[in-house]
Amino acid sequence: MARVLIVDDSPTETHKLTTILEKNGHAVLTATSGESGVDTAREQRPDVILMDIVMPGLNGFQATRQLSKGDETSGIPIVIVTTKDQDTDRVWGMRQGARAYLTKPVDESKLLGTIEEVLA
Repeated sequence: MARVLIVDDSPTETHKLTTILEKNGHAVLTATSGESGVDTAREQRPDVILMDIVMPGLNGFQATRQLSKGDETSGIPIVIVTTKDQDTDRVWGMRQGARAYLTKPVDESKLLGTIEEVLA
């Protein structure tokens, strides 16, 4: 199973995603800000990253851009998981280097299927 890094400043959302992932055999790493998410991704090299957008400091779009352009992290697929559901947000997220874009609340089967897709 995959090592998944969740980057989200909401303890509730992090708990929900962690529960789904661990129940399905994935190992979970967490970060509560864009900055710590970038650092954790560089240090731990997860298989996939679930990235929130709305966070203080470095937001999810900025963190996604840094990771997708970084030499050591560009191969890690990023799935944006956010409450922002406008088409412009989706387009912008994909332009920053995300491989997929999901809106909260996330359906368990859709989340797991998306992770499988980006890892394939």
